[in-house]
Amino acid sequence: MIKLFGIPNCDTIKKAKKWLEQNNIEYTFHDYRKDGIDAQMVSQFCQQLDWQQVLNKRGTTYRQLDDVTKESLNAESVVSLLVEQPAMIKRPILDKEGELHLGFKAEQYKSIFA
Repeated sequence: MIKLFGIPNCDTIKKAKKWLEQNNIEYTFHDYRKDGIDAQMVSQFCQQLDWQQVLNKRGTTYRQLDDVTKESLNAESVVSLLVEQPAMIKRPILDKEGELHLGFKAEQYKSIFA
């Protein structure tokens, strides 16, 4: 079972979906906004992928945080922040049989599905 997590209007999500479809790989898409997100899901992402990798520091949502919030982030506090602000989760997260992969590059997906 392949599951792709993210936000549908994200360009990287669109590229990942297109790659999966072109390579005839069946998957389900989990839209954080429509399908929801909870602390357990975010904790799993952060444990498997490292919370500092999961947190998208390039996005406008992160850049709008005050410096105190940014500086106080840690493995525990980041979970509730990402549940509140799923746009700050780096995209996409791909779950292939329980193994999580972060981001999308065609070469990366080729090796995942080789």
